[in-house]
Amino acid sequence: MSRPLRLVFAGTPHFALPCLEAVLASGNELKAVYTQPDRPAGRGRQVTEGPVKQRALAAGIPVRQPESLRFAPEQDALDALEPDLMIVIAYGLILPKKVLAIPRFGCWNLHASLLPRWRGAAPIARALMAGDRETGVCLMQMEAGLDTGPVLLSQRTPIADDDDAASLHDRLAALSAQLLKDGLALLRAGLKPVAQPQPEQGATYAQKLEKGEALLDPTRPASELERRVRALYPWPVAEIELAGERVRVHAATLAPARSGAAPGSIVAAGRDGIDVATADGVLRLTRVQRAGGRAIAAGDYVNARPDLRATAGA
Repeated sequence: MSRPLRLVFAGTPHFALPCLEAVLASGNELKAVYTQPDRPAGRGRQVTEGPVKQRALAAGIPVRQPESLRFAPEQDALDALEPDLMIVIAYGLILPKKVLAIPRFGCWNLHASLLPRWRGAAPIARALMAGDRETGVCLMQMEAGLDTGPVLLSQRTPIADDDDAASLHDRLAALSAQLLKDGLALLRAGLKPVAQPQPEQGATYAQKLEKGEALLDPTRPASELERRVRALYPWPVAEIELAGERVRVHAATLAPARSGAAPGSIVAAGRDGIDVATADGVLRLTRVQRAGGRAIAAGDYVNARPDLRATAGA
């Protein structure tokens, strides 16, 4: 195929922006961008346009924001665009079978995991929580099941010991854009990537994050809690009870010391951080945030709460 592809793009948050940029730079024809309806956001709960919508409008691309794609008028509007391909990444709406069948080459999805591991809404956070040493991105041919479609292309990346959901988010978003660029180049050249069915063995589900998961439980091992802190940053951010005050934990590490203190006890508090005993090992909090305040070094928090030094080891 030598002519430019007629594309439709569907995405909403920052994670989808690099892929949108790749489409805009691909030399193909972007007919429309689909994105979630504007929602209230931030402390003021003001209705806000999503990042993908803002970029599409700046590029002069028509934007559609249906509440659902299940109804005939929206499906007819998509069909009228005569798309060769629909690209979906972090869109947030389910695509019915009729929608999947509209584009000539169907719908492609970029998913931030090595499928079939971590199908679902929160693959980045769940990979960190589980202690996975590797993750990646899959370019998938969409079908009716949740992230069950055959994989067209994939790219792997190691998970570093200091990776959190923010750093992994940015790296996987960039990898997604590169994968999409490669896939579009192949398709336009008439070399559609060969679809490889996903094996059912090893399939796991990445459940959506809930704010209720934020509170750290010191009766769990320190290594598990340290991974959870990284997985929950920058949202919803882990929390812990410190001598009567609940604080948010932006960063933590494993303390070298062992402790026989009861889980939840503060065993040390100083410039290096706040050491909290757990069921197995000691978790060192290094960056925290009080209610209504900003994130600060744990040592500065200790200076504001001298009672913690007296509590430590008591």
